[in-house]
Amino acid sequence: MKVTLLAISVVCLACMGCTADPKSAAGFTLPDGDVQRGQDTFAQLQCYACHSVTDIEFDAVETSEEIVKLGGKTTRVRTYGDLVTSIINPSHRFAVGYADEAIKVDGQSKMRLYNNEMTVQQLIDLVAFLQSQYTVEQYQPTPYIPYY
Repeated sequence: MKVTLLAISVVCLACMGCTADPKSAAGFTLPDGDVQRGQDTFAQLQCYACHSVTDIEFDAVETSEEIVKLGGKTTRVRTYGDLVTSIINPSHRFAVGYADEAIKVDGQSKMRLYNNEMTVQQLIDLVAFLQSQYTVEQYQPTPYIPYY
């Protein structure tokens, strides 16, 4: 019985790669982008109408929309995969800390889709710019006195 369970386990582990999701992001890599061109793209597309970036000022735009903050200190790395997905599929995940009505309508992001307006190079540069705006802070566990 033990040999059979072991054999089944080995076969299952070996086949895990065989059943990979075809929509997996594994193997997806962007070339390096240019941070300054990304900042220029952010300004050209007027992303600042709905987003602020820590420590960077853009032209003031009157809007009734709530400004979603980007950049700053975070406890997790914002990967290019996270950022690309947020740009090309903004309804994939919603910003935390904002009222639903401020960021979505009928379950969809209020963010305009730029997929037909932005070049691939602009996307690459925009991601490089946004990624450069985050500072990862090491998680500091709460110190406690051990129980004996």
